[in-house]
Amino acid sequence: MDRSAEFRKWKAQCLSKADLSRKGSVDEDVVELVQFLNTRDQFFTTSSCAGRILLLDGGINGFEVQKQNCGWLLVTHKPCEKDDVIVALKKANGDATLKFEPFILHVQCQQLQDAQILAVRSTHGLEVPLSHKGKLMVTEEYIDFLLNVANQKMEENKKRIERFYNCLHHALERETMTNLHPKIKEKNNSSYTHKKQRNPEKAHVQCITKENDKELENDDDDLGINITIFPEGY
Repeated sequence: MDRSAEFRKWKAQCLSKADLSRKGSVDEDVVELVQFLNTRDQFFTTSSCAGRILLLDGGINGFEVQKQNCGWLLVTHKPCEKDDVIVALKKANGDATLKFEPFILHVQCQQLQDAQILAVRSTHGLEVPLSHKGKLMVTEEYIDFLLNVANQKMEENKKRIERFYNCLHHALERETMTNLHPKIKEKNNSSYTHKKQRNPEKAHVQCITKENDKELENDDDDLGINITIFPEGY
């Protein structure tokens, strides 16, 4: 079986599995993007989140939050109201932490060249402790301020998803056009090979196209994309 057939088999197996996320389905704001990637032969997605605001109740031995070991007091993929947080905080017994987590997408790529199309960056988040041992440590005014910040980040996150989708769509269109013109493809492959030889380890970890980088160069923080290359030993 050739590698393309192996990748198609692996993709079919992964996409046929049940969605094990808490929600059990793809978030509305990234459905189109996920479906678009999964229709491409060289990609498939393994998990995603459109971005969310959470209130987590952790242990009482410090403020470090480990989501698998704490209670989920509140989670929303939409802008959050202060009253909802205040009500949820009453259920906290440990160290409650308010978090905003930006869009994240895990993508399997057939080849390293395919991964070049995606940008890999993510620091657009927020994490603030609100209570300790069940006791609220901040004022409601401060909670209101934090939610304004988190909601602004949520709105910006949505814009970045749309911008990323458009950049990706255009990049794949260019790739298709390149494949239709052998001379252009040969030139691009030569340039890629030269860069790979110059710094192969960096290329394997993070591949960013110049075109996409220019589209997003005005952003301080970009979207989180986890890329995995199809393993040789599969």
